[in-house]
Amino acid sequence: MPRHHQKKSSAPGGSQRQLRVGEQVRHAMAEILAQGNVHDADLEGHIITVPEVRMSPDLKLATVYVMPLGGRDTEIVIAALERNKKFLRGEVARRVNLKFAPDIRFRVDERFDEAERIEKLLRTPAVQKDLEQDPHSDREEEQ
Repeated sequence: MPRHHQKKSSAPGGSQRQLRVGEQVRHAMAEILAQGNVHDADLEGHIITVPEVRMSPDLKLATVYVMPLGGRDTEIVIAALERNKKFLRGEVARRVNLKFAPDIRFRVDERFDEAERIEKLLRTPAVQKDLEQDPHSDREEEQ
């Protein structure tokens, strides 16, 4: 039986090191995109936010979550970033001091859409009716 077991991280984003390196990569990627260093016709005219970067446990893979301003043209922006992946990886390697330059993959950040969906649900009449009920009235009936 092998003595070494893979530890499961208790933190939702990974270990402290993964979180720290992910934040460094996020800052580097945001700076590269903000400065307009990527020369691609599909990226020109788009302001891209980088809300999160998740690193693999070995720090060799960075999943970069991006969202174009206004949430429009997400497929075009992701395709353009994928085309320029090699350049972006080199730029991140220059700015973040790591043993290996992490491979980069891009994903659309869907947290904004999810938050909007939940907000709409909370505004529905059925939920509003439940929220308007007095929480103390239930306790008084039980006694």
